[in-house]
Amino acid sequence: MGKPHRERKLAENEAQAVTRLLRVSPQKLNLLAQLIRGKKVDRALADLEFSRKRIAQDVKKTLQSAIANAENNHDLDVDSLVVKEAYVGKGLVMKRIKPRARGRAARILKPFAQITVVVRQAEDAA
Repeated sequence: MGKPHRERKLAENEAQAVTRLLRVSPQKLNLLAQLIRGKKVDRALADLEFSRKRIAQDVKKTLQSAIANAENNHDLDVDSLVVKEAYVGKGLVMKRIKPRARGRAARILKPFAQITVVVRQAEDAA
C-alpha cells in the first residue's frame, strides 16, 4: 500500500528545476528570467555566465539542473533543448528594524524568491 502516483504535469519532452529561498527580490530575479526565456540552453548559459548580476550564478545552477533532469530522468537530447518557461515566485519576507532619529524605527523588508525553469526538447531537431 502507498499513495498512488501523481500524473505528470509536464509533457513527455519537458523537464524542470526549481530553486527556492533565493535571497533576492522577485523583481530583480525576474530580470534574469526574462533574459533566458525562449532561448536555446547553450545560449542561455552563456548569457548567465557573463551577466553582471549577483544572482545570475544561482539562476545558472537552476538551468543546469533542469538540463541534467532532462538528460538523466527523461532521456532528452541536450543539444536540442530550449528554455520553454522561466518564471519567478515570491517567498518569505524577513522584517527587520533600523533605528532612526528621535527614537523612531524604520522597517526594512528582506524578500526571498524562487525560480522555476522548464526546458523542452525542440521538435524540429528530432
